[in-house]
Amino acid sequence: MFFFFSKKSTNLCLFLLAFSFLSCSCSTRSQVLNGQIIDLTYSFDKETIYWPTEKGFLLEKRADGFTEKGYYYASNRFQAAEHGGTHVDAPKHFSQKGHTVDQIPLEQLMGPAILVDVSDKCKNDPDYRISIEDFLEWERKNGQIPKDMIILLKTGFGKYWPNRVQYMGTDERGAEAVKKLHFPGLHPKAAAWLMQFRFIKAVGIDTPSIDHGQSTHFESHVALSQKNIPAFENLAHLDRLPSKNFVVIALPMKIKDGSGGPTRIVAVE
Repeated sequence: MFFFFSKKSTNLCLFLLAFSFLSCSCSTRSQVLNGQIIDLTYSFDKETIYWPTEKGFLLEKRADGFTEKGYYYASNRFQAAEHGGTHVDAPKHFSQKGHTVDQIPLEQLMGPAILVDVSDKCKNDPDYRISIEDFLEWERKNGQIPKDMIILLKTGFGKYWPNRVQYMGTDERGAEAVKKLHFPGLHPKAAAWLMQFRFIKAVGIDTPSIDHGQSTHFESHVALSQKNIPAFENLAHLDRLPSKNFVVIALPMKIKDGSGGPTRIVAVE
């Protein structure tokens, strides 16, 4: 049996569904986030790690104390580059026609996720690039990666945050320091495979970049961006996640025309 809906009847159905949800008891609604909530976000402060060519995070206190009228008042001003700390790389970052931060569909920023742990392979190889075989190895244990997954990549480098030397290979600043970066990333062939054969909608990693530190052409960034796949970088606490059966919610600062932005990311297990 088939049913056909007009635009008006479809809108009515959506309204009735929304009304039904709002009419539910608080206990029923709380089940939407039923489970342990794990914060995958580093706080932004003077220790936040940025690319060597960028300045760090700056918080300037504008007011902090009691006013002459007797009430307490605090207000700050902050300065930050788009790409630093826990953040999203919008496709615009490496694709002229890619989505800017404010254009990324919300559906791509939240949903079921899996964790691929390659930390053992990265212990003695800071330049390790996550391969297709790593994903096939995950599948042999857990089954084929379902469509529309958010893929999180655990290299183990999160344990070094915020030590810049251990986390990214150098604490030097400037263009010349980029040559001294060493940390794992996603191999561009694996990025292409994930999009072509597993139809992912986002990817994240616990390092400063989805490409490994010694990359000069950022091929994984380019491959993902050309297909409008956002990437989350500098993820925290991936060691607290299971290999599957959890949800990710990633909400970046909605910067119009932005190529990236600070992002609050949580997992619900």
